[in-house]
Amino acid sequence: MLQQLIKLLVVFIFLGYIVIWILMPTNVLYVHSLPLYHTSDSRFLWRTPRFLKGTTFCIFFGDQGANILIFAVPVLVMACLSCLYLHLQMKYRNHVDKSSTSKSSGLARWRRPAFLKGPLGTISWIELFFSFLFVGLLAWSSWAYLHGIFAGITSSSAAQMRKTVWEIKMQRVALTQAFVGNICLAFLFFPVTRASPLLRLFGLTSEASIKYHMWLGHAVMALFTGHSICATIYWATTHQISRALKWDRVGISNVAGEVSLVFGLAMWLTTFPRIRRNFFELFLYTHYLYVLFLVFYVFHVGFTYTFITLPGFYLFLVDRYLRFIQSQQKVRLVSVRVLPCKAVELNFSKSPGLIYNPSSIVFVNIPAISKSQWHPFTVTSNSNMDCDTLSVLVKSEGTWTGKLYAEFASPSPLDYLNVSLEGPYGPTPPNLLRHDMLVMVSGGSGITPFISIIRELLFIASTTNTKVPPVLLVTSFQRTVDLSMLKLLLPATDTTYDLSAMDITIEAYVTREKEPSMESQKFTQTLWLRPNDSDRPVYALLGSNNWIWLGAIILSSFIIFLVLIGLLTHYYLNPDKQSNHEIYSETSKATLSMLVMCVSIATSATIGFLWNKWQSYRDMKRIQNVDIETPMGSPGHDDFWHYNFNRELESFPRQSILQATNVHYGIRPNFKRILINCDGSSIGVMVSGPAQMRRSVARICKSGLTKNLHFESISFSW
Repeated sequence: MLQQLIKLLVVFIFLGYIVIWILMPTNVLYVHSLPLYHTSDSRFLWRTPRFLKGTTFCIFFGDQGANILIFAVPVLVMACLSCLYLHLQMKYRNHVDKSSTSKSSGLARWRRPAFLKGPLGTISWIELFFSFLFVGLLAWSSWAYLHGIFAGITSSSAAQMRKTVWEIKMQRVALTQAFVGNICLAFLFFPVTRASPLLRLFGLTSEASIKYHMWLGHAVMALFTGHSICATIYWATTHQISRALKWDRVGISNVAGEVSLVFGLAMWLTTFPRIRRNFFELFLYTHYLYVLFLVFYVFHVGFTYTFITLPGFYLFLVDRYLRFIQSQQKVRLVSVRVLPCKAVELNFSKSPGLIYNPSSIVFVNIPAISKSQWHPFTVTSNSNMDCDTLSVLVKSEGTWTGKLYAEFASPSPLDYLNVSLEGPYGPTPPNLLRHDMLVMVSGGSGITPFISIIRELLFIASTTNTKVPPVLLVTSFQRTVDLSMLKLLLPATDTTYDLSAMDITIEAYVTREKEPSMESQKFTQTLWLRPNDSDRPVYALLGSNNWIWLGAIILSSFIIFLVLIGLLTHYYLNPDKQSNHEIYSETSKATLSMLVMCVSIATSATIGFLWNKWQSYRDMKRIQNVDIETPMGSPGHDDFWHYNFNRELESFPRQSILQATNVHYGIRPNFKRILINCDGSSIGVMVSGPAQMRRSVARICKSGLTKNLHFESISFSW
C-alpha cells in the first residue's frame, strides 16, 4: 500500500512538473512572457513569478530562487521518493504478486508493438503515445513563444528600432528555437543515468531507454543549430556581425554559445549509425565533449537560467561520480571458461550482499586491451543461485572482444588479468510468474539475458513450492560449435540444480550447417587465475540498502548545494548595494556555481561510499581469504562436454540440458508456427537478438492472429 502511495505521489508531482512546462511560454505565471526580451541591449532578463515575489526563498537565492523551486526541487523530490519506493520493493522482492498478471492488466495492449521499422525502430503503443505528447509539448511551446513575441511587432515598432519586420521576426524565431531546444535538453540526461531511480520506478532501464536519449540529442542539436543559423542571419542583415565575437559581462555570451555549438556538432556528427558502427572509438571519445558542451552552454545563458535544464544533469552527475568511484576498484577475476565458439565466460568473485536482477548488465574495462573503453555485457549468473560469483559472456565479434579471447585461447594463456567493473545495472525485478507460458527467442549471443532468467526460474522451482510457467527457449546459431553456449544455463562450478526441476524445452537451430562439424569436437576449457592482494570482490557500492543511500546522497548533496549557493549569492555574488554595478560577471558566477555543485555532490557521494565500504570491509576480507578450489578432473577440460550431442554428459545436471534440447540443422525457426501453437491465455514472448529477428517476432505478436501474445524486446543500443 505504501509503495502504491509513493508511486501515485511521484506521478502527481510529475504531472505538475509537465504543467509548469506547458505554462512556461504563457503569462499565467509571469507578469511578462518568459523570458523577457530587453530590446535596448539585446539581453534576456529573468522575471520572478508573481506568486514568489518577495518570499524569503527568492530574496535569499536571488533571481535563481524561482527556477530552483519550480524546476529543480520537484525532480529531485521525485528521485528521492523513487529511491524509497525501490528500497521497499527490494525489501519485499520475494513476495510474489499473482494478481498482477498481464492478462488482467489494462496496459497489456499498450505494450504491444505499434511500429516495427523506421527511424524510431520497434516501439510500442505506449511509447508512441508519450512520444506524441512530447512532440505536442514542443509544438505548443513553439506556437506559444512565437505568438507571444510576434504580438508586438508592427511596422511602426520596427521603424522605431531601425529594423524591418522580417529582421525582427528572424531574431525572434532564433529565440524560439533556443527555448524549445532547452525543453529537449532538460530531458536529455534522464535516459543515460544508469542507476536512475526515476527510470526504475516505471520499469525502464538505461540500456532500454538509450533510444530516447538519441531522439532527444538529435532534437537538441537540430534546434540549437537552427537557433545559431537564424541568429547569424539576423546579425548579418542588420550589420551586427561583430556581436558574434562578443563575450558580454552581463547577459548572453555569444562566443560561449558558439563554442558550445562546435562541441555539440562534433558529438552529433559521430552519432549517426554508419559512423558510430564503423568508427566506434571516434564516437566514444568525441562523446566526452559533452562536458565542454555543457560548461560553455552555462557560460552562454548564465547559471540562473540553467536551473531550468539542471535537474536531469544533476542526477546524471551523481550517478557519474559514483560510477567513477566504482571504476577505481579492481575486481578479482577468479576463472575463465573458454568456449569453442570463440567466446569466454568471465567469472568474478562477488560479495554475497550484492543482489541484482536477471538480465542485468555490467560495464567492463580491461586496461591491458584499452584503458578508456568500457564495454557492456549481460550478466549470465544469478544472484540467488550464484552467491559468490558474478559471470559475463564475451563473444569474439570485434577488435576489443577478439583481443580478449586471444589472450585466453592462446597456448600460453594469462594467469592474471586486471579488470574494473561498473554495475551491475538491471531492470525492475520481473514478475516471471505472471504468464501461463514463457517463450524466449534468441539469436547468437542474444541468449545471454535468458541464461540469468532461466537460472532465476530454476532457483524458484528448486527452492520454493511456487509453480513456474513452462519455458520454451528458441535459439538460433550459425554453427554447431555455437551450441556450447547452452552449457552456461548452469553455473561453472558443481551444482545440485538441474533443469528437470522445471518444464523447459530448448529448440536449437543451426542455420549454416546441415550436420555437426568436426569443429564441434573441441573442448570447453576452464582456466583458474591466481589471486591478487589488491583485487576485491564485486560488491554493492552503497551497501545492501543502496537505494536509500542513493536517495540520501541526492538529498544531502542538494541541501549542501543550496546552502552554499545561497550564502554565495546573498553575501558574495549579489550586486554592490552601494552602487548600481555588478561586481562579478555572469561567467564568474557560473564558474563558482558549477564548482559548488560538483563539490557538494562529491562530498556527499564520497561520505556515503566510505561509510558503506567501512561497513562491508569485514565481509569482503572474509571472501578475499577464501580460496576457491579447482574442480577435480582433467585440467583444462570442463566435464569433457562435446557438442556433437551424441556423447553422454558425465554429470546428471549437465544431462538435463541435453535431455531438454532438440537440435535442428540447416533450417531457420518458423516463429509464426511456434507462437501460434503455444498454449495458454497469456504467453510472454521475450526476444533478444538481431533487429530483423526482433521485428519478425514483433510482427507476429502485432498481427492479431492470437491475442494471448505479450511481446517484450531485449535490445542493447550502446
